[in-house]
Amino acid sequence: MISTPLFHLPLAVQLAEQSKCMNGISQVLAAAVVNPQFRNALLNNPETALQSGYLGKAFSLTSSEKNRIVSINARSLTDLANQLAILNNKL
Repeated sequence: MISTPLFHLPLAVQLAEQSKCMNGISQVLAAAVVNPQFRNALLNNPETALQSGYLGKAFSLTSSEKNRIVSINARSLTDLANQLAILNNKL
């Protein structure tokens, strides 16, 4: 059965909500792009890398975002980003 929502959020509200969801993940990916040491840590031991933060600052991740990142077994940053995008589209 296909259900139709009773109302639709304005596009600006939808985009703002999606942006909030990706903010923490964007911080992690940005740190991985600019710092090879962090990138290697993220790919090899994501839980420790996320707990350590970057440049003394903790990441603003929800528990769901952290779980998504930790659950991925990626060989490269591109692979990690692609898998995160797939998971995000399923939400």
